[in-house]
Amino acid sequence: MSQLVEHHSRKAARILDSARELVLDHGAGKITVSEISRAAGVGKGTVYLYWPSKEDLIRGLFARDLLTGLEVIIDRLGADPATVRPHRLAALLLHTTHHLPLALRLHLGDADLLRLLMHRTGDRELFARTQPAALCQTVMPILHSHGLIRHDRPLPDQAYAVHAVLTGFLAAVSDPSSAPPGVGDPYAVLADTVALMVEPPAPPGGTTLAAAAEHVIATLQETRNAVLDFIDRSQAPGQ
Repeated sequence: MSQLVEHHSRKAARILDSARELVLDHGAGKITVSEISRAAGVGKGTVYLYWPSKEDLIRGLFARDLLTGLEVIIDRLGADPATVRPHRLAALLLHTTHHLPLALRLHLGDADLLRLLMHRTGDRELFARTQPAALCQTVMPILHSHGLIRHDRPLPDQAYAVHAVLTGFLAAVSDPSSAPPGVGDPYAVLADTVALMVEPPAPPGGTTLAAAAEHVIATLQETRNAVLDFIDRSQAPGQ
């Protein structure tokens, strides 16, 4: 696996920064390589030294946001295993996604972006693994197996409910004008909601939390490595 190109090239870093700003301002489908190169202060050919096409550049750009989000969650779980409790993990996922504007566009269903990212089967499978529904499907069974989720209801029903709540809160936090006013901390409200929905009444012990956190970290690291491989493939050969 090669190093991310921006780690050893200031020009590549400028190209990524410029592409990010243009995508946020105009959308993924409307910008051109000429606009990106002009904003970055490089020649158009320089962009192609690092990425074979505009589509590869933008795919790699969005994948970097997903990578950042995964690394934030993995690092937090490693530093504080109690973060693995469903209510805390849900709030962390919401907060992390909301502060990564490109990943947020993906989660909220940007049509141009979805067409670009989901064009190839392998890409569709990878980006689908980073969506709230997929995280519920992969992480919640782990939490369930460690006793962090109640056993009095079917797990698929609980996963569906948490996914629906996460999706709704993400939309509300992204567009506060669409939500009822007066909330103090929407992340705390989400945490309370998830705790009431799926957590058992007795809090888990430290040993249980550590084992569950280690299990979730291993699962998220698999996705992280897949995203890194995707970024590597999106770069020009030799980068």
